[in-house]
Amino acid sequence: MLLLDYQNVLIQSLLTERFSDAPPVSIDQVASDFDGVTFHLSTPESKTKILISIHVKCFKELVQYGAQEVLEREYGPYIVSPEPGYDFSVQIDLENLPAEEEARSDLIMKLALLKRNAMAAPFERAFDEFNKLAEEASQYTSESAPAGIQEGGEVMAIHYREEEAIYIKANFDRVTVIFSTVFREETDRIFGKVFLQEFVDARRRVLTLQNAPQVLFRNDPPLELAGVPGIKGAGEGEVSYVTFVLFPRHLTPQRRYENISHIQTFRDYFHYHIKASKAYIHTRMRKRTADFLQVLNRARPENEDRERKTASGRTFRVQA
Repeated sequence: MLLLDYQNVLIQSLLTERFSDAPPVSIDQVASDFDGVTFHLSTPESKTKILISIHVKCFKELVQYGAQEVLEREYGPYIVSPEPGYDFSVQIDLENLPAEEEARSDLIMKLALLKRNAMAAPFERAFDEFNKLAEEASQYTSESAPAGIQEGGEVMAIHYREEEAIYIKANFDRVTVIFSTVFREETDRIFGKVFLQEFVDARRRVLTLQNAPQVLFRNDPPLELAGVPGIKGAGEGEVSYVTFVLFPRHLTPQRRYENISHIQTFRDYFHYHIKASKAYIHTRMRKRTADFLQVLNRARPENEDRERKTASGRTFRVQA
């Protein structure tokens, strides 16, 4: 199966070309990413200063969960006032790039990960909240822990698509990540259940996968979303819910970065492979139909009677 890149490949390739001491050129390019995210790369001031701007539908929600702090941490010296129509902008001066090749490559990758870093804010907050709750819970037994520790933190909702959202909730023993996803067709729902069932079965069969997060799939809202505004109940539309349960072994500082990157791309990965599977099955069906037609054509008698006409208009039959 294809694993999607975390970074925007177009930004990565364009900056790699510009950082390679090539002659400066004017740039005015709009790039689209998954989930309706839009990038704008331009040189409004001079050819040596590249402005990179990003627009995210849920940016205001991300800011509530610490996105501004994360972006300042990652892009501090490059941040400029946001371009009109966009949420966040950075500017790179080609005449003031790092001298080392490795540092340039790291800067290119960091800029290509602009969307990933913005979306990482609520996950980082949930992981930090888990550490805090786990430390507080260690002072009590499971029966004597205060209600606030047992209930966990708030549910952070990120409405990153028109009808879909990511919900993140930290508890003292886990972090739960819930994706609401819309299946427009019943066949998509069936394919989705098959994929997710394979996630569950593979985790049981393969020993090396038993440390993977637990995956649950249901059509009614999970209990973690009780009381969250805007949640539709069972049978109220085409929304289904995919739940990932991240345990303490997934939340260590060493694994935090990769796990945040992996889980962000789940929705795109999931729907991409549903569409790829449908395309593959349609290809097989067309090939099978072509094979059947070929068999039928071969089944025709070779010596068919054919009707001919004479010059006077009379007809007679001849054999091939």
